[in-house]
Amino acid sequence: MSPEDRHRFDELVDEVVAELPPRLVALLDEKPMVVDDRPSSDMLATLGVPPELADEICGLHSGPMMTERSVESGEIDLPMIHIFREGVIACAGGWTPWQASSPDGGTLEGGGEEVVRDEIRITLLHELGHHFGLDEDDLDELGYA
Repeated sequence: MSPEDRHRFDELVDEVVAELPPRLVALLDEKPMVVDDRPSSDMLATLGVPPELADEICGLHSGPMMTERSVESGEIDLPMIHIFREGVIACAGGWTPWQASSPDGGTLEGGGEEVVRDEIRITLLHELGHHFGLDEDDLDELGYA
């Protein structure tokens, strides 16, 4: 990924965070958010994902969910949100808008900066949902899968 694409992506992350409700922004002040190009090999191994599928991962919530924490649990791993540039851009369809014919005769559209921005927002809300104990089915029902 080029430095220009990283900068462009990171600016979109900043814009998305600035548009979130103040209570969610305050949560991000307490919970580290890391933006990387792609998941590390250790993360992929933990998830059981082969390296060739790394660009399919948009984000990751690490550490315990709020629903798993207690005063009796002692020292715990710091919860963290990871956003992965390559996965988000791939999921959005790339930086350049495109159209293609679908098998049913319709038109498929994807890509472009607005689609990347939307995917960043969905990914961030998805990982925040995991922080609050929501599972994949819950997030799918809310439209953040």
